[in-house]
Amino acid sequence: MPATPQTTDPGLALSAPEQPSPAREMVAILDYGSQYSRLIARRVRECHIYCELLPATTTLAELRRLGARGVILSGGPDSVYDAGARAIEQDILESDLPVLGICYGMHLLAHQLGGHVEPHIGRREYGPAEITLTEAGAAEQTTAADAPQTLFAGVEDATGAGIPVWMSHGDSVDILPPGFAVIARSSSGALAAMSDAHGHIGIQFHPEVSHTPQGAQMLENFLYRVCSLAPNWTTGAFIEESVARIRGQVGETGRVICGLSGGVDSAVAALLVHKAIGDRLTCIFVDTGCMRAGEPEQVVETFRANLRIPLIAVDASERFLAKLAGVMDPEQKRRIIGEEFVRVFEAEASKLQAEGEVGFLAQGTLYPDVIESASAHDANAAQKIKTHHNVGGLPEGMKFALVEPLRYLFKDEAREVGRELGLPDEWVWRHPFPGPGLAIRVIGEVTRERLDVLRQADAIFIEELRRAGLYREIGQAFAVLTTVQSVGVMGDGRTYASMVALRAVTTGDFMTADWARLPYDLIGRIANRIVNEAPQINRVVYDITSKPPATIEWE
Repeated sequence: MPATPQTTDPGLALSAPEQPSPAREMVAILDYGSQYSRLIARRVRECHIYCELLPATTTLAELRRLGARGVILSGGPDSVYDAGARAIEQDILESDLPVLGICYGMHLLAHQLGGHVEPHIGRREYGPAEITLTEAGAAEQTTAADAPQTLFAGVEDATGAGIPVWMSHGDSVDILPPGFAVIARSSSGALAAMSDAHGHIGIQFHPEVSHTPQGAQMLENFLYRVCSLAPNWTTGAFIEESVARIRGQVGETGRVICGLSGGVDSAVAALLVHKAIGDRLTCIFVDTGCMRAGEPEQVVETFRANLRIPLIAVDASERFLAKLAGVMDPEQKRRIIGEEFVRVFEAEASKLQAEGEVGFLAQGTLYPDVIESASAHDANAAQKIKTHHNVGGLPEGMKFALVEPLRYLFKDEAREVGRELGLPDEWVWRHPFPGPGLAIRVIGEVTRERLDVLRQADAIFIEELRRAGLYREIGQAFAVLTTVQSVGVMGDGRTYASMVALRAVTTGDFMTADWARLPYDLIGRIANRIVNEAPQINRVVYDITSKPPATIEWE
């Protein structure tokens, strides 16, 4: 979402656009259950086009209301012949909206527009492959820029062996719908891409994954050339739109409180609300007892001294730890913390009533939070992974209306907004910190003693990453206090103490992540310091699991 569309690094070139942004146009991504659905959304945003991930049941009327200028159909595990297989409303296909069908989305296009999908019988095609453009496909590369089909414009076969792509499918299209042409085939001769003159394009491969090296170019072609969209999803445009929306929601006299967790998301949300309504915002920082080392002091200093936003700091650690006593289940921890946060806010809001009624609670909810907390009983939503305390963990009967200005942003987009609004770089680039804090990094029961042990180990880990100049290269790093105890030897004596796990990942969007390949000598130095400086720990392990299959946090 940078203001300069040509920038390839989303953390660069953050200046507001010279002219006001036009009314938002968007691309709708209909989710058919692909493991890559969220990644499609991320890639579209990287093209500076606003998009939303929507249920497969979304109607044409809903798309019109949202201002959709194009539709992308994700892949998915279904076959069009399965009982209950998800379809696309026929009105969408018969409208003037361009449609890009990916894998299962391609099968839907063929199946519903009069072609035929060959059911999977033999070997599935999964993994790296090469495709070759047909005469029709090659012609697109030299067609005028305003032509309807230009998916492969600028895409080159540099090796002569074909264009590398990533396949993942069982069924395949064997008979084209009327009006369609084959524009690419795989090396085995199978149909790999098809299109018609109405902006309907089907592809059997996944352009959104890094294993399709020129996939970003293909998506840009669909968005810019086929949908005729301009790359105007920028930081400045978002801020302008958000400020107007917040003012409209809160009104001219409404008062808002904002809960600060110590992470960048809630801080950016607070800055946006403050820009919209000024001192009618009061930030509340609740020390739950589950903060990182030095965090309460840093939050107070940044907001009171640097940003000059009204702030109330509440030490509620005894209250939270009493509620968490004996609780082992991570989902229950989240629910308890979510409810207690709100109860503390309600109590503080009641003290502010003399200055005007407080009717709104601002939060730093991000788009991945919304997606991952999708209702478990909603068959049309993304599968629930975990409840975020600020999405699914809020209590019923809450007295506040929610203000969530970052609800449709990814992490890097929120950081860009923070930089634009003057949040100090040290805060902008802080590693994410979950709302429940260290409570979900202490596996099992949460006690003050166990939190203190974890705080010490975590502080050592982060300090050494900063000293090695690697903190900014890592997406997120933290220590986890496990329930495992093991035998060790220190000096001439036997120990039986706790095991700490270190977790560090690299990621661009926090929807997927890979474990960070830290230097061995650095890991060794960190482990040595932890076992020597924290006597309750005698074993340190390093987590080398990616997301998926794991999540970034352990709980």
